[in-house]
Amino acid sequence: MLNDIVEVKPVGGYRLYLRFDDDVNGEIDISEIIQFRGIFEQLKDQDKFQQVSVNPDLGTVCWPNGADIAPEFLYAKLTGK
Repeated sequence: MLNDIVEVKPVGGYRLYLRFDDDVNGEIDISEIIQFRGIFEQLKDQDKFQQVSVNPDLGTVCWPNGADIAPEFLYAKLTGK
């Protein structure tokens, strides 16, 4: 079963608070899981990184430049499962 992200908040640096639809929640340091290259390169700029939002159609976090991260990957990083 895939879990969708329903809430995201930038919490400083490259850390995001995430809450999933099953109420699993916590913080993830995005800089530990992506390389700031390609579509993610713009996100090195903190102002651009802070523009993160939830795309309800995809059930994951996304940025205005089209970057997103698979919700199942983020769920696994958060829960260790």
